[in-house]
Amino acid sequence: MHRRDLIKGFLALSACPIYAQAARPASTHWGYAGSVGPEHWADLDKENFVCSAGTHQSPIDIAGAVKADIPRIVIGWHKGSGGMVNNGHTIQINMPEGSTLACRDRVYELVQFHFHAPSEHHVAGKSFPMEAHFVHKDTQSDTLGVLSVFLTPGANNANFARLAAAFPVRPGKEIAVDEVDPNGLLPVSLSYWIYEGSLTTPPCTESVEWMVAMEPVEVDAADIKRFTTLYPLNARPIRSPNRRFILGHN
Repeated sequence: MHRRDLIKGFLALSACPIYAQAARPASTHWGYAGSVGPEHWADLDKENFVCSAGTHQSPIDIAGAVKADIPRIVIGWHKGSGGMVNNGHTIQINMPEGSTLACRDRVYELVQFHFHAPSEHHVAGKSFPMEAHFVHKDTQSDTLGVLSVFLTPGANNANFARLAAAFPVRPGKEIAVDEVDPNGLLPVSLSYWIYEGSLTTPPCTESVEWMVAMEPVEVDAADIKRFTTLYPLNARPIRSPNRRFILGHN
């Protein structure tokens, strides 16, 4: 089959659907270092076997992307009161219903967003200080779509600063946050790369359509430090792309 036909077939399949059911959270203790680190996740629980056996694992180094006519993503996020929790692996902000991401005939609802340091995805071998993951659930099924945004030190970002000032220090601690505006963490351009991947945490289920924003967002370096003081390393190492297509939208 010619490369053009392969790309056309991929586009027909992945105009933003996700193939498998959303994964359940891991039931055993895991972490990012030592005997519970990423290279041992599959050994910690039989439900994590995909962490080592899977062929569509995330994160990946985004290199050799193919320019393609893929659909624009349409953001319909709204301000709302949410809950911010230190879950022992990251800081996560749980969102109320009503915020959506649309892609062609699919509509996904924003469930939560959270952070990793350093970035989990790389671009042509380059990593970033932080990465935000906006996790969405298909409104018609249990499948997932995640929009990834890189965060770099620079100008103050009022929305991130407000969250950073209130990061819960103790794992298990959850606080209410009023008028959370996830739009404040979006880049001006919504150009993105898209590929089929997995959760980057156990059980590493290969059920995620990743949309990685090309343009990073600047936040204050002091606010990045507020996160890295709590989580200096909560990024899964790069996985093999295994000949997957990475498509780019400009």
